[in-house]
Amino acid sequence: MFKKILIANRGEIACRVIKTAQKMGIPTVAVYSEADHRALHVQMADESVLVGPPTVSQSYINIERVVQAALDSGADAVHPGYGFLSENAKFVEALVAHDISFIGPPQNAIEAMGDKITSKKIAIEANVNTVPGHIGLVETAEEAAEIAQGIGFPVMIKASAGGGGKGMRVARSRQDVYEGFESSRNEAANAFGDDRIFIEKFVSRPRHIEIQILFDQHGNGIFLGERECSVQRRNQKVIEEAPSPFLDQSTREAMGNQAVALAKAVNYSSAGTVEFIVDENRDFFFLEMNTRLQVEHPVTELITGIDLVEQMIRIAAGESLPLKQEDVELKGWAIESRLYAEDPYRNFMPSIGRLKRYRPPTEVAAGPMIANKTWHNAPAVGEIAVRNDTGVYEGGDISMHYDPMVAKLCTWAHDRTTALAAMREALDNFEVEGIGHNLPFISAVIDHPDFISGDITTQFIAEHYAEGFTGVDLQKDDLRQTLAACLAMHHTAEVRRTEVSGRLGGHRRRVGDSWVVLAQGEQFALSIKKHNDVFLVTFADGEIYEVVSDWTPGDSLAQASVNDLSIALKVDKMICGFRIRYQGADFPIQILAPRQAELSALMPEKQAPDTSNMLICPMPGLITRIEVAVGQEVQDGQNLCTVEAMKMENILRAERKGIVAKINSSVGDSLAVDEVIMEFEPA
Repeated sequence: MFKKILIANRGEIACRVIKTAQKMGIPTVAVYSEADHRALHVQMADESVLVGPPTVSQSYINIERVVQAALDSGADAVHPGYGFLSENAKFVEALVAHDISFIGPPQNAIEAMGDKITSKKIAIEANVNTVPGHIGLVETAEEAAEIAQGIGFPVMIKASAGGGGKGMRVARSRQDVYEGFESSRNEAANAFGDDRIFIEKFVSRPRHIEIQILFDQHGNGIFLGERECSVQRRNQKVIEEAPSPFLDQSTREAMGNQAVALAKAVNYSSAGTVEFIVDENRDFFFLEMNTRLQVEHPVTELITGIDLVEQMIRIAAGESLPLKQEDVELKGWAIESRLYAEDPYRNFMPSIGRLKRYRPPTEVAAGPMIANKTWHNAPAVGEIAVRNDTGVYEGGDISMHYDPMVAKLCTWAHDRTTALAAMREALDNFEVEGIGHNLPFISAVIDHPDFISGDITTQFIAEHYAEGFTGVDLQKDDLRQTLAACLAMHHTAEVRRTEVSGRLGGHRRRVGDSWVVLAQGEQFALSIKKHNDVFLVTFADGEIYEVVSDWTPGDSLAQASVNDLSIALKVDKMICGFRIRYQGADFPIQILAPRQAELSALMPEKQAPDTSNMLICPMPGLITRIEVAVGQEVQDGQNLCTVEAMKMENILRAERKGIVAKINSSVGDSLAVDEVIMEFEPA
């Protein structure tokens, strides 16, 4: 076994690998950039080595510096995680040249499967179902448009060395091809140092389902079931689950057997994932093979009890697989939600800043991971499991230089319905402050009827949130439960306030029973009384809600029982009320005395400033292109500039016809959110 492992990565995956290495008794070495000197993975590792500036090309994907870090630290093996250098054959070659083991597949497999064009040819030869398309590199946008026209729209423009949604665009017209081709090349070059592009048919209403495989160095290979990864935004997965609610056993076996056949064709070893597109008839087509550990690997671990990182390490050390295909048993259901530092209310624009509060739900262990004793943090055993893979901590920073994923929250249960219920509760108990985040959006998706029924495709978000995410409104019963809990909290806060003021002034003022509550555009007349430890909240129609809660003023998370139903509310104190996050809803609740409500109704509404003649930066990022000049007339939809943030290019376009009056920024400038980039005047 290895004496010391260097993790050539950062964030949650570096922390994840460190946990398994610690369990196996193997010391670890973290690498870090100047921006990550306080990062969690650096704190967790036994040693750490600085590899360069924040820019990934000068640090995390700089082969020479990472290899030197391994040599300097005395590491005899390197685990690459995912992304960065995980599928870089030259990196493997450099390690092998220095007698350092690569905890991943052999160089030839990475080269064959890492290139999507080559991998498709090999898949065809191995009798694996493939998607129709152009097998060959595309050099120019004009050539791409001609090829796309021949294949038939829509098409997918893809970076040959791509992954994680980078360098991918769907084109539904020639104009889309022209724009998508350049953006795909730029993103691919920035993320992978390889700007080669190819084109294939885009399968409408597909599901994205992938097969997890494990192969040792002795020719033994198995597949560990599938993962449903169809809920995506901009080709980036948001929610994954295992198994898929769509597949039947015969399709599962057919896909698994083809995945194994493909791996054998390239003499694969280590963990890997074969991704498929599956249509509504359960016909499946090879998409790509990821020759690395997949981001969503925890759901497979939860239903199989197999620690994939441990198996990767053992395989790299020359050990044989401990089980055969007939030994693989899928137990229960697991769901993973990706927490991103992005603002769903601003078209999911990236968010950076300090995590003023970061309190994940308590991890709970259960299921196959307990049976096989591979769970890393087991405070309790029950009928559900809660797992949170993360690489951040309260007080840490979210940087603009790296991927916006903050954590992967997973739940497991014996069935899908219970796993979903556990996820709802875990999301409500997840506290994040200081950055924009997508927790409300994830909660909304989890509660969507089509998701609950399993009727999902890769177009789920585009179809159901075509106009973006504007939040959700609680239904009547959920809203009333929330209002009752909030009024009980308000009453508790008012009692404390009057007791303090009473001590100061020599008397105590009585807290009123009648209140007017404003929420979701409605007004509710409520009254409240307390009997022993139970609050009785009465609505105008006579309906009474019993509330029990130990909430204390100042607590940012409120646990309450409302009519014997347990709920968890994320609480931010406001003047005359609270801002609440619950089950995807995120909204203010005003609690006013009757006279306050009368006077409040007379107050004029504050008008938002007019920014219609400005181009506002929607996210913190770097200006990489400015495509207009002062005095130039622009048309509706015309490209104005490009902002790069968290490894993604974002093209900003004109919303209407006008003349550029002023440009406040230059290429290379780092901008804050809401900073004015350009100003316009009428044409």
